[in-house]
Amino acid sequence: MIKIFDTTLRDGEQAPGFSMNIHEKILMAHQLEMLGVDVIEAGFPNASPDDFESVRQIAEACEKAEVCGLSRCYEADIEASIKALKKAKKPYLHVFIATSDLHLKYKLKITRDEAVKKAIQSIKLAESFTPRVEFSPEDATRSAPEFLVEILEEAIKAGASTLNIPDTVGYSTPQEFGALIKYLKENVKGIDKVIISTHCHNDLGLAAANSLAGIINGARQIECTINGIGERAGNAALEEVVMAIKTRPEFFNEKTSVNTKKLLATSQLLSRITGSHVQANKAIVGKNAFAHEAGIHQHGMLTNRLTYEIMKPSDVGYKETQLILGKHSGRNALLNRLKELNVDVKPKDIERIFSEFKNLADKKKDIYDEDLILLATQKTDEKYQLLDAKIISRMDKKAEAEAIVRIGNKKVSAKAKNGDGPISSLYSAILKATNLEGTLKSFSAHALTADKDAVGIVNIEWKENKGKVWRGQGGDTNVTIAAGKALIDILNRMEIARKVAKSSRK
Repeated sequence: MIKIFDTTLRDGEQAPGFSMNIHEKILMAHQLEMLGVDVIEAGFPNASPDDFESVRQIAEACEKAEVCGLSRCYEADIEASIKALKKAKKPYLHVFIATSDLHLKYKLKITRDEAVKKAIQSIKLAESFTPRVEFSPEDATRSAPEFLVEILEEAIKAGASTLNIPDTVGYSTPQEFGALIKYLKENVKGIDKVIISTHCHNDLGLAAANSLAGIINGARQIECTINGIGERAGNAALEEVVMAIKTRPEFFNEKTSVNTKKLLATSQLLSRITGSHVQANKAIVGKNAFAHEAGIHQHGMLTNRLTYEIMKPSDVGYKETQLILGKHSGRNALLNRLKELNVDVKPKDIERIFSEFKNLADKKKDIYDEDLILLATQKTDEKYQLLDAKIISRMDKKAEAEAIVRIGNKKVSAKAKNGDGPISSLYSAILKATNLEGTLKSFSAHALTADKDAVGIVNIEWKENKGKVWRGQGGDTNVTIAAGKALIDILNRMEIARKVAKSSRK
């Protein structure tokens, strides 16, 4: 069993733009406990009064998870953590000190021997409060391996129950990190009595891969954060390492205690709290993680989900796979969606609907169900059809328009040059082409969907010279063309009425 050590509320919250107040931290801690993480690193108690109080309240609130406070190898830090965790059901102390020569020389200005001494003293103080003590040699992946062996052996003797190996600056590769874990496991005396943990940063985009390489080579705990938030490029993403282990059981031969069905809800809660949303293509929890637009992929998905999905959407909290209809989609996906919408499509209309769908997808980014219904229910066997239109409209001149209208089997073109606006000039051209008489009585337009390139729906009322009022509707991404289609709709309605009247006289 691999332990999941969540540091969203400590390392994650340290990242610029991800600060949370006490109420938000407690809310997040409850969600993490429901998610099933083993350890919640609640904060750095000696960093600030707010951090202390949040760790204290989270420690009191959590029932199942171990609650951890972070401390440098300073007495004041450890005492603050002990005080904050006093009422925790399962208190957990995490102490760290830098071990790379770079950090020792320029940051701490101490020798290796002094670092070992501080580590021993700190671990013993922490162990006097709780047996759950973790020790981290900061910047381990840039530390001398022989010195890591030395300080880790002393940490075990002092009472550490977990040894965490941090790739603090995300410098390592999976091969290197895995080899380091293996080296320590083989060379540190007494390491078989403690848990080896990983804490990998994502500066080179390798945090999850490095963490999993650690598991393959003997680590039994992963330190990670929801959505991979954290210092600089962030930490290993909890959802990624957990689902890798779950999805590839034959490879890792391990499990975690995480309820993966709550991953999406946990991710979205963090996004709402911080106001920072994950990118669409984020693994596991991004909105496109289980979305398919390419026609080849959609066809495969409709045949067998396993062709293009290695996980079930429901396993991480999504309801279902999304077949996104766009310019890359094929006939199968389009017809499948229309079937789901209970739209009956006749075989003879398939090519026409698919062609118009492709044209619409080239015009607008997102295709909605309302768009599809409009496409599928448009009639093309009527007498009148607006085939094309060209409109020129300027602020200081009359608008000009040319309309090409199919009337039966003929194409008729007409121009108008005196319109008060683009729609007025287009209507004048259509009237010339069709010999329609009458006046526009009312005009209204609205967006069919909420996106910026939505299909516009135009509804008009047209009054014949004889006094009868007709109502028409048209839709298009261009509202002027939609208006032209609405007038054509009226012409077709008039034609149908004439045919009905003629038939009834017979």
